[in-house]
Amino acid sequence: MDILKMEILLEKIIIYGLVTLFLAGVVIVYIRKLKHESRIVEEKIKLAKEEGLFEPVSLHPVVDVNSCIQSGACIRACPEHDILGIKNGKAFVINASQCIGHGACFHACPTQAISLHIGTEKRGVDLPHVNQYFETNVKGIYIAGEIGGMGLIRNAVEQGKQAVDNLAKGISAKGKFEYDLVVVGAGPAGISATLQAKKYGLKTLTLEQDSLGGTVYTFPRAKIVMTAPMDIPLYGSLKLYETSKQELLTLWNEVLGKNNVEIQENKKVDSIMIENGGFRINVKDGSTYSTHKVLLAIGRRGTPRKLDIPGEVSTKVAYRLLDHELITGKNILVVGGGDSAIESAILLANENHVTLSYRNSVFSRLKPRNKKAIEEIISAKKINLLLNSNLTSIEEKFVNILVGDNREPIQIDNDLVYIFAGGELPTQFLKNVGIEITTKFGEAILKH
Repeated sequence: MDILKMEILLEKIIIYGLVTLFLAGVVIVYIRKLKHESRIVEEKIKLAKEEGLFEPVSLHPVVDVNSCIQSGACIRACPEHDILGIKNGKAFVINASQCIGHGACFHACPTQAISLHIGTEKRGVDLPHVNQYFETNVKGIYIAGEIGGMGLIRNAVEQGKQAVDNLAKGISAKGKFEYDLVVVGAGPAGISATLQAKKYGLKTLTLEQDSLGGTVYTFPRAKIVMTAPMDIPLYGSLKLYETSKQELLTLWNEVLGKNNVEIQENKKVDSIMIENGGFRINVKDGSTYSTHKVLLAIGRRGTPRKLDIPGEVSTKVAYRLLDHELITGKNILVVGGGDSAIESAILLANENHVTLSYRNSVFSRLKPRNKKAIEEIISAKKINLLLNSNLTSIEEKFVNILVGDNREPIQIDNDLVYIFAGGELPTQFLKNVGIEITTKFGEAILKH
């Protein structure tokens, strides 16, 4: 009997020993895997720093390492590449400058370890002063959406709605002005505000300097990711977790049409003047409007600077590069000599015939990696470079350019034109209105 017990005990010891060894092996493999992944992330961070991609330029995630449990949900949720990675068992930001602030990581984190910040300790971001009711220091002027630091579609929509909820309470002089409310900007916040104003029965005018959708067109991906439903006034809850920009714009057009709401496109507001207890809106085309309240729902990127040349209003002209992977087999002219122009020309050159036109004789103030990359691609004759050149007109199938000191006119075949001539930032516009601007150095815009 004792021998049998000993055999059973020995068998158990062997089994437990084997299980222990197996588990120890699993732990060792897991630890080695973590170390390997950490080394990869460290290399990516090192490369991001070398290429100038580590420092954020706008809204970006900040991880509370004490709350992070290494679930990897934030990495899986992010539709961009290498924004976040796991290092030493915690989530770390890698290529912060490539973050477009859609907030997928924020909503996906199971422990609420991620918050969204704007600016850094070294690089501040200017934001207008607004109170908890979205009203600026100029009484009667409200702000919602991207210009206030909130570029997330769902939250911008919510802000537009809430801003109108607040300002509607103060409209008591109906009939004194042409409009109860003028909304400036027809992006997510502006459309939401316009629909909410319709719900309140306010006489509203919405002005958009470009076309419906505003800064939605600046999203660099074909797909827009929404991590939770958003509530659109006069429509209800929208459960589009992944949709194209065009699908979203089609939906907005449908909702606006059903509610007989019209957006005035190509109406750039030049100035806003305080007048008779309300405001006078002056538009670039010479039209003016009086209103009791104003809601600014404009983008942070400013107005692209135009060349003011014949043909620039053509639909084949753009001022930002979107979804370059969808553009193939085209004759493309890229105008500009800054980082945006260089990066766009390089991306397009893989699948297209690209000509790069720059008004100066040499490139200056380029990021080192961009300078090296453009030199290599020009040397490989993948881009036709025209220095000291000026685009003079844009035709349906070609463009006219003056080249060299002698200003020799040339004509080249063309399907698309991308112009990167800088922009007129909205900061001065806000200051001219009298709105106070404060600089945010890494402050949280969205947190749990």
